[in-house]
Amino acid sequence: MTKSESAYQLLRDRILSGALAPGQVLQQRELAATLGISTTPLREALRRLMTEGLVDLDSHRDARITELRAEQARDLIELRSALDPLAAALAAERRTSDDLAEMRAALDALEPLASGTTVEQLGAHRRFHRAVYTAGHNPLLVASLEQLWDQSDRYRLLVLAGGDPSADGSEAGDKAQEHRALVAAIADRDGETAAEVMRGHIGTSLGARAVRQLGQ
Repeated sequence: MTKSESAYQLLRDRILSGALAPGQVLQQRELAATLGISTTPLREALRRLMTEGLVDLDSHRDARITELRAEQARDLIELRSALDPLAAALAAERRTSDDLAEMRAALDALEPLASGTTVEQLGAHRRFHRAVYTAGHNPLLVASLEQLWDQSDRYRLLVLAGGDPSADGSEAGDKAQEHRALVAAIADRDGETAAEVMRGHIGTSLGARAVRQLGQ
């Protein structure tokens, strides 16, 4: 792993975990010294984080952790509401037996999301959705959805931190049923049902709850 990659991973983990708070200013020289690297690989890492919407870079080359905003949460949900159902429909049309096996393995590893869920625990849900995305065999669509997922993680964790009482695991059964229904539709090559299930899944997702929470 290069110094830039290492700095990127470390800073991204700290941003998503909340160790680096929204709005916090990062002095590049001080941060580089703390990480034990020069400012060149640090700037490369920060530019990568900027493309993911996690930091803003100003003209003085300082960086600021982006704020959590209702407008951005809304924009992310609007895009996912369009692209996730498309990915599900393509998966139903194009999936292979290996794709289906990975989807089912990812489904078996899922646990209900509740208050206190960590970034690592969210990874199992990302694996499941990634299995659906990749089964559509459209690399451009997969790349777009991966970037949306990156930008959405902080909003998921905001809700799971306890700000929304509906995110306490009480709806775990409904979500689990949606996951199973999605896999069943894809297995049956029923693209219309797969897209409809995914559309409803996004509409009641943690990202959708974040829009309401931040709007309040």
